[in-house]
Amino acid sequence: MGVATTIKNLGEWKISLKTKISPMLCFRLFVMLAVFMGGGALSARACEMALLLAVDVSGSVDAAEYNTQMVGLAEALRDPIVSEAIVIGQSELMLIQWTGSSRQVAALTWTRISDFAALNQFAERVESEPRAWRNYSTAIGEALAYSLEFFEDVQHCRRRLIDLSGDGPSNEGAPPETKHSALLSAGITVNALAIEESEPNLTDYFREKVIVGTGAFVETAVTFADYPEKIRRKLRREVAQLTAALPMKDRVEKFARQSMSQ
Repeated sequence: MGVATTIKNLGEWKISLKTKISPMLCFRLFVMLAVFMGGGALSARACEMALLLAVDVSGSVDAAEYNTQMVGLAEALRDPIVSEAIVIGQSELMLIQWTGSSRQVAALTWTRISDFAALNQFAERVESEPRAWRNYSTAIGEALAYSLEFFEDVQHCRRRLIDLSGDGPSNEGAPPETKHSALLSAGITVNALAIEESEPNLTDYFREKVIVGTGAFVETAVTFADYPEKIRRKLRREVAQLTAALPMKDRVEKFARQSMSQ
């Protein structure tokens, strides 16, 4: 085979690659090549984030609004940016439902999200989870205290977050701000999503009384219809810090492991 023929064949091969291989496949090939050239075996990471999702099921939340929260939350977990960061970080997820004093329940206990199959399974359980209560008050401080107890089981996670959503201020039990000291001592950050459909100033209340910790923030949903978009945005903001904290080598290795398993 002559040099000219070889060059011609190489040119045809490059054109064929451009037309027949998808951009995602090209990227995955690049990632695997980078890992191979790096010469390292794929190493498992410790947990980077423990995220407890606390959903309001108080009497002010009707059946349709409860469904909006659960389906919206499940879809937010499946968001490509959110799901990839959670899997890369080998995160632990948990779901609680909360309402009045002494009415909190661990709907889904800590679940290690080691791959996308585990994340999808967790999301499916979220959207199908039955409601625990319907006609009780709003005890945010009690919900925070209840959530705090579970973090003893995830001390191996570098970041610990409570992601609390609600549609009203606390009107029963201990004031939420009285739990801040214990939360800070345990290294837990509380972020919140304020649903302002019946409480126009709820964001200010959550900012002053509920959230705590370095970088804590409040996301606002004007109505329950806004919840799916806002919880997605909130989770993206939370996991952005997680992804940024991971070394590039770990991100490449984890993505390569997921690519080769599919």
